[in-house]
Amino acid sequence: MSVASHSLSGALAGRASRTGTLFGRSPGRTEAMGKALTWLCGGALAFNLLLVIAILTLLAVNGLSYFWQRDLVELDLKDGRKVLGEIWEVEQAAKVKATATQGPEAAIDRIRMKIGNRDVSGLDFVWLDAKDVAARSRPAGVVMLERLEWGNFYGTMAELRRGGRVLASGPEAVWKAFGPLHEQKLRELAKIHDLEKGGIGDVNYEIERLRLAEKKLDLQKLPAAERSRRKAVLDAGLAERQAAYDKLASRLTALRERFSAETLVMRTADGQTKEMAVGTVLQALRPNAMGTLSKLRVYVGRVGELVSQDPRESNTEGGIFPAIFGTVMMVFLMSFAVAPLGVLAALYLREYARQGFLVRLVRIAVNNLAGVPSIVFGMFGLGFFVYLLGGSIDRLFFPESLPAPTFGTGGILWAALTLALLTVPVVIVAAEEGLAAVPRIVREGSLALGATKFETIRRVVVPAAAPGILTGMILAMARAAGEVAPLMIVGMVKLAPALPLDGKPPFLHLERKFMHLGFHIYDVGFQSPNVEATTPLVFATALLLIVVVTLMNLVAISLRNHLRRKYAGSAV
Repeated sequence: MSVASHSLSGALAGRASRTGTLFGRSPGRTEAMGKALTWLCGGALAFNLLLVIAILTLLAVNGLSYFWQRDLVELDLKDGRKVLGEIWEVEQAAKVKATATQGPEAAIDRIRMKIGNRDVSGLDFVWLDAKDVAARSRPAGVVMLERLEWGNFYGTMAELRRGGRVLASGPEAVWKAFGPLHEQKLRELAKIHDLEKGGIGDVNYEIERLRLAEKKLDLQKLPAAERSRRKAVLDAGLAERQAAYDKLASRLTALRERFSAETLVMRTADGQTKEMAVGTVLQALRPNAMGTLSKLRVYVGRVGELVSQDPRESNTEGGIFPAIFGTVMMVFLMSFAVAPLGVLAALYLREYARQGFLVRLVRIAVNNLAGVPSIVFGMFGLGFFVYLLGGSIDRLFFPESLPAPTFGTGGILWAALTLALLTVPVVIVAAEEGLAAVPRIVREGSLALGATKFETIRRVVVPAAAPGILTGMILAMARAAGEVAPLMIVGMVKLAPALPLDGKPPFLHLERKFMHLGFHIYDVGFQSPNVEATTPLVFATALLLIVVVTLMNLVAISLRNHLRRKYAGSAV
């Protein structure tokens, strides 16, 4: 046996040597080229990984630093002015050439400073030359106010008033009196929001529902007596809810009057004063008197606000929870729509269709669809889903709402279906590859045991091909989460007044418009009236979008790996 094996290995080695010689390459040269190709592939992989790490690092550094509270610096300028704010950047400008009066060439440092107080100065940022600064300090008593409107305010507290009466005067006295009063105002603000979105929102919903029911009654052909009876019931319900609305509106007016009763007077670094309602202040900080742990608590609170609160100030302040919710919900609706479309198409092409010219033509068309610009799918979704299907649904089921459209306008349902069409080629190709990877012997064994072709596909082939199908779903979800252009046409908006999912029947409102993280990045970065201040928020939102997509993909990947282990014996 040993002699035979040595003879066989020698023969194979000789054949390999003759083959290498036949193609003009020696075995040593072939091995060297193989190693070089291996190193080239490994280097390309390492380069791609470095690019991914670099992008994530860029987003993290520029985005996560947005939430850290910097110290407030007061600059005394040589012309007598004082500037107070946060130093965001120090850059070195080009060197100034030497002249007869200036002496040798020198570099001029420029300071970009966030001064806030937009409603006083009209600017959020200023550029200052370091040579114009006479002195700089960090006063302990200066305050940073985060407000509902007009951004941050930097200055010192001068007075606290209620009507015409002064409650406190001076920075320290006002600071001590402001804390308890501010906590009370935050509780009153929460009550106002609860009343607006809770009681008043529910009553408005009932009033609108009864109004539409009354309009629908006018469109129905009913006997006069029956019409009169139903109309009387609807009128009574409207009167009852209108009375409830008036009562809640009076309560809301009283809350708002009490909410804006106290006034805070602030003084800027250059001596100007600004009055503002205490209730408009969301947070008051003395950054220069805060330690690292205090700033870390503020940092965590701001990150929590970003992912849990609604936006304000044209999306430049507050949180982005509606955009996160809209993105995740749209992707899952798209997944529920694209999975049956892609899998059924792949099953037909692979298992049922007779392979020939027509099937090859269909596969070519599917591959070409993957290269069609996404905006084209958006136009198709607008014409087919919104105008044709949505308009037909409105005429058949919601005639009382016309001419105001219900489904005949952009909504999260049409956005999900549009993206399903956009990503269905990816799912078809991946599903076909998964089906092709199922060994033929598995099919033949099932048929030999008496199963029909449908039973074989349903119980054997599809479960074994599930990992490949889920791979296509992962790719489809990743692409759909980042698409923006088609969604701008079929339902995505800058600010959605209500989420598509709430506690009011039918609970899932597929006709509603929605917000999206991708469009939020575009809007804040390029359409904001204060782009300079919102640039870090763009990086933070982009990082959050990557995190959201990664988490959704991890769920699908874990399910795919579970199925792959379950059907490991099928060589999938």
